[in-house]
Amino acid sequence: MKRCAVLVSGFGSNLQALIDAGHKLGGGIAVVVSNRAGVEALQRAERAGIKHHHLSPRDFASRDDFDAALARLLDDYSPDLLVLAGYMRILNPAFVEHFADRMLNLHPSLLPRYPGLHTHARVLAAGDREHGSTVHFVTAALDGGPAVLQYRLRVDPADTEASLSARVLVGEHIILPRAVNWFLTGRLSYQGGQVMLDGGPLNTPHVIEEVRPPTSAATKPAAT
Repeated sequence: MKRCAVLVSGFGSNLQALIDAGHKLGGGIAVVVSNRAGVEALQRAERAGIKHHHLSPRDFASRDDFDAALARLLDDYSPDLLVLAGYMRILNPAFVEHFADRMLNLHPSLLPRYPGLHTHARVLAAGDREHGSTVHFVTAALDGGPAVLQYRLRVDPADTEASLSARVLVGEHIILPRAVNWFLTGRLSYQGGQVMLDGGPLNTPHVIEEVRPPTSAATKPAAT
């Protein structure tokens, strides 16, 4: 059975989505590593009986030294796939090369729109009519690797950063386990700069549209 390693930095709800997928994930979670101590994500791993570590950047003289130590730690578990699930550090080129073609990241925007931080605020400021999240393969370009799966939603006039964040998070819990399953079961790969799904090229990401319950008289409580 193939296994993945997961990098986290905070609350870990997307890690929990992977844990909750169970056998549907298509493989196991070998280890969870956080760059921050005491975060909920590490507690989630502990409750699930998954090996977990905190590796502090403060213990290393440079970013390169930290990334090299992180790579050595992950190599101890021989993961087939490395998943960045809310990992809030930029990885250096040597690390990315070490895990080339077997690293997936989850980003809260419809890439290539809005790489980097504060995506929900940027969507609202631009007046965009749609938003979402993306699972993509990691390359040396920040949030620039080819997209595999996207969750897409319509932006409502009343949306705020908080409401968009909550709606996007629902989609993240759907697309991340699915992409990991595709990889661990051999359906998904990244070969020579080309994403392959089920033996053929995936030139545009698979899109899942948000499904919201209809608002109608039939769904409203009856007057009393």
